This record gives sequence, C-alpha cells and structure tokens, in this order.
Amino acid sequence: MHKDQDRAKLFTRRAALLAGGQGLVFAALAARMYYLQVVEADRFAMLADDNRINPRLLPPPRGHIIDRFGVVLADNRQDYRAVIVREQAKDAEAVLERLGVIIGLDAEDRKRILKEMGRRRAFVPVKVRENLTWEEVSRIEVNTPDLPGVAIEVGQIRNYPQGEVTAHALGYVAAVSEAELTGEPLLELPGFRIGKDGIERSYETVLRGSAGSSQVEVNAVGRVIRELARREPDAGGDLAITLDAGLQQFLFERLSQEVAASAVVMDVQNGEVLALASTPSFDPNKFAGGLTPVEWQALATSPLKPLTNKAIAGQYAPGSTFKMMVALAALAHGLKPSHRVFCSGQTSLGNARFHCWKKGGHGSLDMLGGLKHSCDIYFYDLSRQTGIDRIAETARLFGLGKAVGIDLPRERNGLMPDRDWKLANIGERWHPGETLVAGIGQGFTLTTPLQLAVMTARLANGRYAVGPRLVRSAEAPVWPELGIPEEHMKIVQEGMSRVTNEIGGTAYGSRIQEPGMAMAGKTGTAQVRRITLAERLKGVKKNEELPWEHRDHGLFVGYAPIGAPRYAAAVVVEHGGSGSKVAAPIVRDVLIEAQRRNSAGDAPEQHVADGA
Repeated sequence: MHKDQDRAKLFTRRAALLAGGQGLVFAALAARMYYLQVVEADRFAMLADDNRINPRLLPPPRGHIIDRFGVVLADNRQDYRAVIVREQAKDAEAVLERLGVIIGLDAEDRKRILKEMGRRRAFVPVKVRENLTWEEVSRIEVNTPDLPGVAIEVGQIRNYPQGEVTAHALGYVAAVSEAELTGEPLLELPGFRIGKDGIERSYETVLRGSAGSSQVEVNAVGRVIRELARREPDAGGDLAITLDAGLQQFLFERLSQEVAASAVVMDVQNGEVLALASTPSFDPNKFAGGLTPVEWQALATSPLKPLTNKAIAGQYAPGSTFKMMVALAALAHGLKPSHRVFCSGQTSLGNARFHCWKKGGHGSLDMLGGLKHSCDIYFYDLSRQTGIDRIAETARLFGLGKAVGIDLPRERNGLMPDRDWKLANIGERWHPGETLVAGIGQGFTLTTPLQLAVMTARLANGRYAVGPRLVRSAEAPVWPELGIPEEHMKIVQEGMSRVTNEIGGTAYGSRIQEPGMAMAGKTGTAQVRRITLAERLKGVKKNEELPWEHRDHGLFVGYAPIGAPRYAAAVVVEHGGSGSKVAAPIVRDVLIEAQRRNSAGDAPEQHVADGA
C-alpha cells in the first residue's frame, strides 16, 4: 500500500518537471486517477459488489403437526404476497399510494406499512399484503415499472385443516411483534410468523427450523438479475402429538351444543391426552393470514372468551366431583367406610345452617351411599371430622391446586386452600364452617378441567400419579406411586361405580349400557352465586329461571371401562345447571366413542416408579 502511494507521488513530481508549472494541475489529476484506478481498485470493486450482490435470508418451512395416527393437524400452503423495500422505493409513500389503487390499500393500511418500514432496516422487505389472488398478482406484475421497490414473493402460510376444532390445543402462529424481536435476522423477514399459543408456542424451536441464504445479482434499480449462490433452509421438525383427531372432532361437536364448555380426555395408564377442547373456539387460520382489527376486537372482547383455553385455564369450583378427595382423606384419618350419617336435608354448626342439595334429605347413609347420592350432609360431617389440612394434602396428591405440567402455555394453578394459605393470603384464620363448604367443593377451592381429568385418571388406575402428556415420545414415562392403600381406593372406585350404575345414583340416567364399556363417575354442580336465607324461605329459583351468567356450572368426571380402566374424562359446562343433566351425558358419549376407537396395537402401557 505504502509503495503504491510513493509511486503516485514520484509520478506527480516527474510530470511536473516535464510539463513545467502549467502542467502541475494536469499532473495532480493524473496522479489522482492513478491512485483511484490502481491503488484503490480492489476496494472500489468490493464496494461495487456490495451494491450489485444482495444477500437474502430464506425462511424455513415450518414443521407439520400430526395426531397419534398420522393425521395432519397443521401444515403449510403456498402464499403469494407483495413486499416493499424502502431503500429501493425511494418515495415509499407515493409507491404505496399507486399500489393501493391496484390492490385496494386504504389510508390505515398505508400508515401501518410505513410504520413497519420505519422499524425495519432500509434493505429489509416489508409485507404489504398477503394471500394475494392470481388477479392481484397479475395487476402488480403488469405495473412493475411504476412500483419501484415492490416485489411479489412466494412463501408458505400455516394451515390448520380442522380449524377451530383443534385451535386451543395447537394454538396458532402470527406475525412477530416488536417486543419479540431479538436481533435474529430471521424474525425480521416480512410475513414471518412464530407460535403464539398452544403447541405452536411450546415447541416453537422444534417447529421453526433454520434459515437458508441466497445471493442474488441486482441491477441499478434493484431488480433481480440472477441468483449467484443458494443454501436451502432446514425445515422445522414434524411433531407427533397424542391427540386422536377423530375423538377430538367428536368431543368438540358434543361440547358445541352448549353455550360454553371445556373437556379433557386422558389415557389413565400413560397420561396421554387424547382430546382437549374448549368452546366457543376460533379459527387459527385467520391468525395465520392476519386478523382485521374488527375480527380481533370481536374475539378479544367476547364475554364467552373464545381465545381462552378453558380446559387448562378455566378455574371452577369442583362441586361434588371433589367428594372423592374428602372420602380418601377421611379414610386416611381413620374413619371407616361404614361410618353413617343421617341426612335430614340440613345441619348446623354454631349459628350457621348448612343445606343438602336434596330438600328433605337422604336419610341414613354410609360412605358408599354418600358418594352414590352425593349427599352434602354426609360430606359436611366427613370434612368436619377430617379437617381442611388433611383434605388439602390428599387433593394435592391427586393434582389439584397446582399446575400439572401439560405441554401448553398459560396453564392455571387452581387453588386448594388450607389454614396456612388463608392466613398468608387473606390475613385471617380459618373458620370451621369454611371446612364444611370446602368439603363439597365450594368456597375458595378452584380447579381446572385438566386437573379434574388428572384426578380421575389417578383414581381410575388406583396406584400411580400419572400426569398429562400432549407430545408423543418413544421414552416411556415413569410415574411415582400415590401411596394410597388399595382398600381405600376400592371404596372410592365402588362409590363412583354406584353413581352411574345403580338406581338412585346421581348419574344413573347417563350410564353406559353397551356391554364391557360401563363407566364410573361423579356428578358436580358448582354454584356461582350465594343463595341467601331470604331466598331459601321464599323458594330457590331454578337455574332456567335465572340469567345465564347466574346459573350453576355443571361438572362430571368419569372413567371407563370399569373392569380395566383405560380412559378418563372431565367436562365442565359453564352455567349449564345440574352436572347430572348436562355434563354426565357428554362424558358418557365421549367415553363410548373413545372405547369404540380403541384400535389394535394401541394398547395401554403401564409404567411404574423405580423400585416399585
């Protein structure tokens, strides 16, 4: 480098001597030309290449999501979109105005695009419109000379063949928000989408893949002349999940007959979630294509909360589905199954009066009778003798009051209260009457449908603390033992069987009569409002006489078949009234369908804890 500079200076001096003073200017110009053309030749060639060769990222195809039998639940379809590059457009606002005449961009659209261009680097393409029709693509191509910086890109857009049926389990993909930009160039590509909820979000890194690259030669106005080099992207990995698409469809259609409901179906042996649904739902394909502000507002403000996965995030008082926990806690405390209580329809504790759901009472009952008839007075007595701390300990053992750890975001914890919880969170001591209320699944206690399904699966298998799994794995899970005496578990299982299979059981009308498919279960009706003494004296209004939002929630949990349990289900019908009327028939139908769909080679596996 220094030698070249010295040569240029020498050349200048010699030229000056030859030409004299008048040639000094010419000599200086000649030296400068020599310096630029010879000394700096490589650097300017490199700069020219930078202007001529554009590196581009190639987005990877997103991995597919398939069900347990290979049915595609999420894949990709071809998408044509228009993009604009700010540094090539020069006057981007004018270009967008001309483009708006061609494909119908209004002032709000143009404002959004200009704002997005301001957030991105000048050379990064910004999406103008996607899901273009062939006619729109043709009009843009014809007008290309008047649209500098505008180009048509062919990409892929996420596709959900079952739409709203699998929306809450799979989630959806949407454009990367400003808060989600991490500096990774792939996230800045126009139209690039990431998982925002469900499986799509939980397994984003698996499904996304990694970008490829392309080097293209462009002319002075930025048009691509040819591709010089290319490295294909690595597609995202396919993901096999535990859902059964057929059972999922059946469950969704059954729940959709109600205003709002949610449910979970599990394999009681290995914890695989076979169906998980929440209604009303939404179409995830609209998120993939981009919602309009009106569409988003309608979903976000709906009182029925279609965007909430109520199966894992809806928190409800469990009502009488909680009574199995009280029975097991009482047995562990030393009470016998033969323990009898007389139900006259009401009982007192101090100055407080507590009522049974059945006016006039059930008479004298033992534990099996208490479960069969779901007698509140019986369980008031059991909870009073057992105590809230023992009840809470048993409930937590069965998955209540804490997130059970499914492969989905936004799972709620529910709440299993005890004396310490109330003192720490409310600053008050626990009152005896609150134990009675908790004993019938009311008061502070909150559960999710998923937790109730896990509880039921653990009751059904009788020994292992199975947990929910939504992604299939070759590695067999190992579940710890519950540590519940077998004779205690059999009492509760028998009580649940009598609920559905003996005359007088609260769900006898929803029993499964197909041979070999019989189910055991438990009804639940959870109040959402307090019934005052004045209302009781005047006469408690029936659910159908109340506004929808004041009606009781209807719940049912069940498993089948009784002889060799395989499937567990939990259903919550919001403001549906009696669990025996609205929720039990749904569980019956779903458990029948699950057993009918049980195919050869899909037999249950049981995995025990180390040393068991």
